[in-house]
Amino acid sequence: MEESRFEEIKAPLIPKDEKSEDPNDVASPSSPSPSPSSSSSEITNQKQQISSEEENSPIKQVALTVSTSDDPTLPVLTFRMWFLGTFSCILLSFLNQFFWYRTEPLSITSISAQIAVVPLGQLMAAKITDRVFFRGTKWEFTLNPGPFNVKEHVLITIFANSGAGSVYAIHVVTVVKRFYKQHITFFVSLIVILTTQILGFGWAAIFRKYLVEPAAMWWPANLVQVSLFRALHEKEERPKGGVTRIQFFLIAFTCSFTYYLFPGYLFQMLTSLSWICWIFPQSILAQQLGSGLYGLGIGAIGIDWSTISSYLGSPLASPWFATANVAAGFVFVMYVLTPICYWFNLYNAKNFPIFSDDLFTKDGQVYNISAIIDDNFHLDYDAYEKEGPLYLSTFFAVTYGVGFAALTATIAHVALFHGREIWEQSKASFQDRKMDIHTKLMRRYKQVPEWWFICILIGNIAATIFACEYYNEQLQLPWWGVLLACGIAIVFTLPIGIITAITNQTPGLNIITEYVIGYIYPGYPVANMCFKVYGYISMTQAITFLQDFKLGHYMKIPPRTMFMAQIVGTIIACFTYLITAWWLMETIPDICDTTASNSVWTCPSDTVFYDASVIWGLIGPRRIFGDLGTYEAINWFFLAGAIAPVLVWSAAKAFPTQEWIRLINMPVLIGATGMMPPATAVNYTSWVVLGFISGFVVYRYRPDLWQRYNYVLSGSLDAGLAFMGVVIYLCLGIENVSVNWWGNDLDGCPLATCPTAAGVVVQGCPVFS
Repeated sequence: MEESRFEEIKAPLIPKDEKSEDPNDVASPSSPSPSPSSSSSEITNQKQQISSEEENSPIKQVALTVSTSDDPTLPVLTFRMWFLGTFSCILLSFLNQFFWYRTEPLSITSISAQIAVVPLGQLMAAKITDRVFFRGTKWEFTLNPGPFNVKEHVLITIFANSGAGSVYAIHVVTVVKRFYKQHITFFVSLIVILTTQILGFGWAAIFRKYLVEPAAMWWPANLVQVSLFRALHEKEERPKGGVTRIQFFLIAFTCSFTYYLFPGYLFQMLTSLSWICWIFPQSILAQQLGSGLYGLGIGAIGIDWSTISSYLGSPLASPWFATANVAAGFVFVMYVLTPICYWFNLYNAKNFPIFSDDLFTKDGQVYNISAIIDDNFHLDYDAYEKEGPLYLSTFFAVTYGVGFAALTATIAHVALFHGREIWEQSKASFQDRKMDIHTKLMRRYKQVPEWWFICILIGNIAATIFACEYYNEQLQLPWWGVLLACGIAIVFTLPIGIITAITNQTPGLNIITEYVIGYIYPGYPVANMCFKVYGYISMTQAITFLQDFKLGHYMKIPPRTMFMAQIVGTIIACFTYLITAWWLMETIPDICDTTASNSVWTCPSDTVFYDASVIWGLIGPRRIFGDLGTYEAINWFFLAGAIAPVLVWSAAKAFPTQEWIRLINMPVLIGATGMMPPATAVNYTSWVVLGFISGFVVYRYRPDLWQRYNYVLSGSLDAGLAFMGVVIYLCLGIENVSVNWWGNDLDGCPLATCPTAAGVVVQGCPVFS
């Protein structure tokens, strides 16, 4: 497919009226102000400029945001970079793992650190000695090489990226220790976490030529950070009647920090204001419809940044066309597909709650998983026959079907819309090919040798096989399972990378990995979880590394320096995440216990991970989704997912003038509810509403405000909430000091989890005759 097709994807990243008068003179976050010791002529000679418009990026958003110049003389590996980068990585890793176990987890992005380190870097540049040590020798260095510059800042942000999000393999440790109550050592846990996180470097190396160098792969999320670098490093005068970006950040940070005291402690109902439940306190139907946490969430809204950004990230950073696809997919699954399945009582749906991630027996009771596990931590087939087949809530079953469809939709979409680029890129990789200006500028730096990546890849696979064989009693996964997981990751990294690079949404591989190993190796829950993290997370890590590579590509960071920062940051993050998780699991008695009254440590993501290990690992897909199971018909979703992109592609060919058709991205639309559960309806409704206000209303009608403050607001909300959350825990949570009143009833919809089938008896629910 020709590059122009990518230009048709309009994401609201930079307002059109911000374009400079000279199209070749794009102001840049990576173009620092000259230091006092540098003359303008020296700076001019140092910078590599472009002189022709056609050398700029063919993607409008990139051309307006990313500099086409570079100053290779800027110091990068400085003491400031190492200190602030390490500190940011440790802090974000700690905060993200700390919040991950809570009912409304918060994923703190590196944007918070990106903004917060600027005054610290400038302070260090002003106060630290500029003395040169070992002058005249090859070990000569200084702690303060001059003004805090943008390339140092980028590397600090790369470190922070390593601590952003979550370490997926922590789920394995949590589920084994807290749900199955089985033994796993700290050392084995560390091996699993390190190998899963670093394995992605191998896949990233293989696909750099497809996902980093081509201009068409523009990675919208990176432009958020690039534009922030511009805001933070350009000299800015306070506008008349307004505030600078830094002043705005401090004001918004203070407000976010102060406000979170209410939804985080004093008035927790702000997490989900399900007002329909208040009007109909005795109606199961009304509460099923209106509950934001346990129902369809009609009308529910969360006035809480953690509710909005917990699972889908910041809506302020999502391109509007991607937000619209997510909204359409959510509405279809939540308000069309699920109600039809429930009220037509498919698979005895009315015996269970309409929305729940619990596992049930046929008569609506919670399934006793411990009763079907033998002494060797395998499935006891006789006990399973006695307990009976396992059932899922309506929505839980639908989400698995949607996951099947999203997988085949991803493959079909990439083949139809991007097949030509992949083929041409494959041919061009063996020839001299035309490079855009950013690739040309980066070629002046020493590239990372391929053998570095190959050594890491082979070493990780060898370490993984050793761990799985030597500690097989704890991990259960055989050596061939490791190789199969790696094969799946290789196959899917490219198509999923393409989707992410143009939409900012990443379809997951978790379901297909569970499905494959569940059929091949049923009855081994830990083996299933390990296979999933090696097949799914190594691919996800590859996407993360590729996104960071592209950020370094835009900001002209030397590739070898970038490689070093990613490796060191990843290792630091792994240790910090595991130590934090281990500490929380050892010090909080009721952590991950969903029956504990008013506990905020319910581990929603780990609960879903545990349920999946039971479904796919312990019992196996054949006894649930196969010929021995109840939900065999759900496999038809595979076919539906493959057909959906064909319809969009056909419509785009039939109506070439209707550009909006090309913005329909079926992998994103179908996979919109991929985070549900543990995400709930209120997370999506609140995210979509704010995404619409920011990405459509404000961007269209006040583009000046959007361009100036949008991303700064996102980072300040993250940072303020994070620091107040830790303060609440350290001051009140450790001592178990709580406020008990109706405003701290998280949802206020107690009947939303009740079944509606006649004769089903569940404690706290009315019985229908």
